[in-house]
Amino acid sequence: MLFKKCLAVCLLVFPVFLFALPQVQLATRFSESTHAEDYLVSEKYDGIRAIWTGEALMTRQGNPIHAPDWFTDKLPTVWLDGELWSKRNDFEFVMSTVRKNIPVDSEWRNIHYMIFDAPDAEKTMTFAERSQRYTQLILDLNLPHVIPIKQFTVSSNQELHRVLDDYVKKGAEGLILHRKLARFESGRTDNLLKLKPHMDAEAKVIKILNGSGKYDGMMGSILVEMPSGIRFKIGSGFSDEERRTPPKLGEYVTYKYHGFTERGIPRFASFLRIRGDIQF
Repeated sequence: MLFKKCLAVCLLVFPVFLFALPQVQLATRFSESTHAEDYLVSEKYDGIRAIWTGEALMTRQGNPIHAPDWFTDKLPTVWLDGELWSKRNDFEFVMSTVRKNIPVDSEWRNIHYMIFDAPDAEKTMTFAERSQRYTQLILDLNLPHVIPIKQFTVSSNQELHRVLDDYVKKGAEGLILHRKLARFESGRTDNLLKLKPHMDAEAKVIKILNGSGKYDGMMGSILVEMPSGIRFKIGSGFSDEERRTPPKLGEYVTYKYHGFTERGIPRFASFLRIRGDIQF
């Protein structure tokens, strides 16, 4: 009895959510040994992964998502997997909206639930069958904020890369490939692949920042400056040898990144190489 009272007090003071981790499929990276014609392809949306259990909306880590009642009231009593998304290159707005414990209705009016899977309870349907299932389910709902993600086929890896280029030019993050004949399998699997390009650019090294932990005594990250004057840190992509002998102040480095934040900072910047010959 005492334990239960203590637990109740703790939950009031330090609220936690006792959701079980949902079963979700996680993507691996596309490789050129893949036969793209064996997969259904769709756009990769840069939003927040959201699982509808048939009763509650949660992240793939099992944390509750506090959406307005109107957003979830008419969702079916089946398992749905999808992405909370507003528009291309708008991830920060989506994250800010979705992570609030008290939803702001005016913000959620800009959010769409982009559905890309609806696993059957028996886990016997192939993805090709499940894609037809979720498409029909969502069309029957007829809710403007819930959208079935379009799946399409390509005939070769060469065509796949042409499609990728077209999507990226329009502002998409990349593509997702889902094996047509694959049954649902929780965890990371090559039945689900992600294909993203990376952009690269150059920046000037302004400061060398010391590392910590296993990198104590070596370079942990570098502070660099873009031609626009914006400064940011790069801490990934370095080998141990490069951390022992980091770029010199004033040198230029090439880094890869995936789009920009609202402040114009490259997202997920990672070191590629030193480019001492670059001049701005």
